[in-house]
Amino acid sequence: MSWLLNLYETYKANLNSVGVVEKGVNEREFTLLPVSHTTQNAHIEVQITEDGEYHSAEVIEKNDASTLIPSTEKSASRAGAVVSPYPLHDKLSYVAGDFREYGGVIKEEEPFGAYIRELQRWAESPYAHPKIQSIYRYLSKRRLIQDLVAEKILCVDEKGRLIDKWDKKYESLYPEKPKIFGVLAGEQDSAFVRFTVHSPERRLTKVWKDPDLYDSFIRYYSEQLGSEDICYVTGERLPATDKHANKIRNAADKAKLISANDKSGFTFRGRFSESGQAASISYEVSQKAHNALKWLILRQGKIVEQRVFLVWGNKMSDLPDPSEDTFALDPEAAQPDRFPSGTNQSFAREHAKAMDGFQNRLTSKYKDHFRSDVNILILDSATTGRMAVLYYRNMNKELYLDKLVKWHSTCVWLHRYRKNEQGEYVQYYGAPATKDIAFAAYGPRAGDKLIKGLMERMLPCILDGDRIPADIERSAIQRASNPVALEKWDWEKTLSITCALINRKERYSVALDKENKDRSYLFGRLLAVADVLERSTLDKNEGRATNAIRYMNAFSSHPERAWRIIHQSLQPYLDRLGANARRYTMLLEEISTKFDMEDFNNKPLSGKYLLGYYSQRYDLYQKKEKTEDATQASDQEERAQ
Repeated sequence: MSWLLNLYETYKANLNSVGVVEKGVNEREFTLLPVSHTTQNAHIEVQITEDGEYHSAEVIEKNDASTLIPSTEKSASRAGAVVSPYPLHDKLSYVAGDFREYGGVIKEEEPFGAYIRELQRWAESPYAHPKIQSIYRYLSKRRLIQDLVAEKILCVDEKGRLIDKWDKKYESLYPEKPKIFGVLAGEQDSAFVRFTVHSPERRLTKVWKDPDLYDSFIRYYSEQLGSEDICYVTGERLPATDKHANKIRNAADKAKLISANDKSGFTFRGRFSESGQAASISYEVSQKAHNALKWLILRQGKIVEQRVFLVWGNKMSDLPDPSEDTFALDPEAAQPDRFPSGTNQSFAREHAKAMDGFQNRLTSKYKDHFRSDVNILILDSATTGRMAVLYYRNMNKELYLDKLVKWHSTCVWLHRYRKNEQGEYVQYYGAPATKDIAFAAYGPRAGDKLIKGLMERMLPCILDGDRIPADIERSAIQRASNPVALEKWDWEKTLSITCALINRKERYSVALDKENKDRSYLFGRLLAVADVLERSTLDKNEGRATNAIRYMNAFSSHPERAWRIIHQSLQPYLDRLGANARRYTMLLEEISTKFDMEDFNNKPLSGKYLLGYYSQRYDLYQKKEKTEDATQASDQEERAQ
């Protein structure tokens, strides 16, 4: 129940956001729902005058379809043929009194009868709102479809019956395909209608955006709630409910987190005679907790193939996401002023300064909320109707930030695949995002199931300091060791991310460690020298792979044998370099002398060879850039003289 309690507390801490419209992905609007309200995608908007007369109607565009509507316990969980109307906005079969006259099929109880009785009770209650009374007066006339057909919002055939689906045979009646068929997935009688009130004298707030109308229904419906019981979340005695919200991930989501309506199955049979004996949750807590969850998901949740990854604070919803990379969390920490190529010590000092700044900025940003907690939640559904909490963690915010800093200072390497706001590639030093780790391990075409599974498995590594799962690291090493099977950009990204994963345990730096005598690290250095040597003799536009790259996969499995082949292939390139080849040959000799005789064998290399390869290549390219810069400066001075 702790996750429900924290969601409930989050709702109470953000009451100023209730009903306030925000924009999320694709500019779609959302809000923190009031109690006793839900959302529904509407297809038709009908405007009623204040006198209760029809004014106009229009088909709603898909990007404006989401509508905040009043909802009862029964209507929020209705399914199948159950007649349970929403209090105001609903499907055509509920809100149209002339539904049967236009060919509408009703199996048992008439939906409109149940709908108009509920609307009448609200319109005649002490809490009634003038807009509700106007809408009720109009709908009581039972002529909604007649008016919509007259305005050509709905379409009928020659017999005056609603057309089921659009067909070319109706082109004689309607030369152009009616707009309603462009927004409906089913038949016309499944259209959802929302109502608002029009005034020629003053500008009125849309009904579904009117806070006064929210309050009107909340006060009206609060008097109709069931009997009181002990709420297992708050410990207070409050009106209880056994019908809980759906539409958690989106307006079409039918899965519920709490459900106990299966007395013939195994939901609670054999242990309890009634569902309330297992757990009792109050209506208020259920509504506020589920509404807070929906709001947080739309606001900041990540959804991968319907699996939700969510991080929030009770008193402050925005928090750094553990699945993001260092650049996303703090570009300043990820991009120190310089990346020293000289020694490990100088590189370590620069990184330590960057991480100190990262921690200080995080601490400063959230300093007023350290008494609050942070919540990490993962949700997913195996079936259409049931959703489960796969992972939940509540921890002190200060501890959470410390864990993030530790992750972003240990699982680190130098990356060059990120873009800044101007769309330019930038290099950053830090931890990769968990989604990028998934692509490094399984490839950019990896399915969403693999990605969401890996993102979940990486959370304990970030939050608890667990070791990175061996299969993930091994898969990334295998892909990084096979560059000829990948595009160059894909391989470079995979290489740097794999180095970060390996470095989580090894704690090396990008700066070359010339004193390191680990055989895998030394073999990696040899491979890098051979790669840079051959690359330096090729034309800039020549994109073919070097021999070192071509044999990299074999080199990782049989280093001694593969190195003999690579070394023999270097001679033509050494000859082409002439005197410039001396620094490469000296470097190869220097590295070779660091091997113990028994280590120069065909035993497979560990992932540390990738660290050696990357650091040696980085060092050589850094020195080359410095030499070119010095040469250019000298040429400029000579021309100036």
